[in-house]
Amino acid sequence: MSPPDHKTWFITGASRGFGRLWTEAALERGDRVAATARDLTALESLTERFGDAVLPLALDVTDRAAVSRAVEHAVDRFGRLDVVVNNAGYGLFGMVEELTETELREQMETNFFGAVWVTQAVLPVLRAQRSGHILQVTSEGGVRAYPGIGAYHASKWAVEGLSDSLVQEVASFGIHVTAVEPGPYATEFAGSKSLRTTEHHPDYVGVREATAKEWVLGDPEATAEAILTIVDAENPPPRIVLGHTLPEIEEIYADRLRVWREWAPVTEAAFGRRIIPEAA
Repeated sequence: MSPPDHKTWFITGASRGFGRLWTEAALERGDRVAATARDLTALESLTERFGDAVLPLALDVTDRAAVSRAVEHAVDRFGRLDVVVNNAGYGLFGMVEELTETELREQMETNFFGAVWVTQAVLPVLRAQRSGHILQVTSEGGVRAYPGIGAYHASKWAVEGLSDSLVQEVASFGIHVTAVEPGPYATEFAGSKSLRTTEHHPDYVGVREATAKEWVLGDPEATAEAILTIVDAENPPPRIVLGHTLPEIEEIYADRLRVWREWAPVTEAAFGRRIIPEAA
């Protein structure tokens, strides 16, 4: 593969975790990055190291108007956008019954609607260029589910569904879309700013104990090269798992297929007679 041309990135949630690692990886190879975070002070060291190659932007992705302004600022500064990384988000842990309306709505506002607002803001730019690549950072939790993380899964599955449609809608404009599905990594995800928990209901103590899981965590720095490989690919994948969780995901999908096939007679019977709509 020939060396890539320098790219211009727009990355949300660039203050920590994957967003920070991927921002630094892009800048270290000579790319330019509009790096967004709620707190600009977290981005000061990037400016000190990389100068004008980085544009730090304060951004709360739940503020749709602010998202549009940030994208406009990035385009005014750099002239184009090549890679857009929807990385901003946090985890909400709690049983479905424990979720308050506020907790659930805030989870969806950040993880799902934030990604939608950024996607909608950058698409006119990418369409005009007839090029670009949107990375939707979902999770292995966007294709599978664990007990006690239903709200987080709901937000990530929503992004996955949106992205599957988006892939088909923008392909003719030369725009690629990739759902990036990391497994568990030793990032700051479990920190106070990246993870929230519901108030626990005593009836679920046994469920929590029975489903407790010891996670084997990957090295987050190993993901940087993978991300660069994806954005440099001529035909990038519409989705990619990062880490060692693919065998488990394959088992889950195999079991889904098995159950669907087992119930196929009921499925077919539910169709009834074939109806062909009359032409208008």
